[in-house]
Amino acid sequence: MGTPDFAVPALARLISQGHHVAAVYTRAPQPGGRRGLELKPSPVHAAALLFGLDVVTPLTLRVDDAVATLRGFRPDVVVVAAYGLILPKAILDVPPKGCLNLHASLLPRWRGAAPIQRAIMAGDLETGVMVMRMEEGLDTGPVALTERFAIDPDANAGDLTEILAQAGAGLITKALAMLEKDSLIFVPQAEEGVTYAHKIDKAEARIDWQRSAIDLHNLVRGLAPMPGAYFEADLGKGLERVKILRARIAEGTGVAGCVLDEHLTIACGEGALRLIEVQRSGRAPMAAADFLRGVRLPAGTLLTQKSDAAL
Repeated sequence: MGTPDFAVPALARLISQGHHVAAVYTRAPQPGGRRGLELKPSPVHAAALLFGLDVVTPLTLRVDDAVATLRGFRPDVVVVAAYGLILPKAILDVPPKGCLNLHASLLPRWRGAAPIQRAIMAGDLETGVMVMRMEEGLDTGPVALTERFAIDPDANAGDLTEILAQAGAGLITKALAMLEKDSLIFVPQAEEGVTYAHKIDKAEARIDWQRSAIDLHNLVRGLAPMPGAYFEADLGKGLERVKILRARIAEGTGVAGCVLDEHLTIACGEGALRLIEVQRSGRAPMAAADFLRGVRLPAGTLLTQKSDAAL
């Protein structure tokens, strides 16, 4: 059971290790493509089809039919990786060896939907991936295996997702090998240090230049490549959104939101941020230098603030 790119290496590794994947559960296809006119399958859905596996896309698991369907596959164990649906007790009770969740944080820190993004946005120096046994609570189950990683100060959520996904694929296959031998030992999570990685709200993505450069650098990293932190500026045809995909902390001071030089260094509430890679609406990502060749944002320009009435 999985949905985004994070879960694809685990699925591929399970197959390559000879495990029989009876079925793949994933979120239903979502509108995508140009103008959202086509239904786009999830990354796990697309991978499952390439492997010739049965794919199930229920809207909910909280119905009797969902329990009956899962029982029909006769799973020994269910592997879950960023699935996106709540597993009720009736589902958790189906596989005799339980449901194992591959979670991308150092539990109990960052339980919930967006652990990778939240760890970066909070400025954490370390994260990891864990195999835990699922319970009814949100990521509250006991942990069996852990692999820890330092967070590179310039890594974004996409970079970290790839690292943790590959590590997680190895960790879950190790867990299954131990489970087959009845040697997988689970340890309860610590009661202290619990934090929640709430789903990213669209409003969080808008840059507030009053914040410090360090905070904004972490925000940019945590939201890249998707959904992408953004600011709004008049580039010649009215206000336009510009996503910041990569940036770095720079020297400089000024009024928050002011363009300080010809290299797209922006003053923040404390310090400054130099934009490295950006993306205009409907355009491909580009280096800041290439972006500046097509727009006029001279030093002294004051970028629109989050609280401005025009927004």
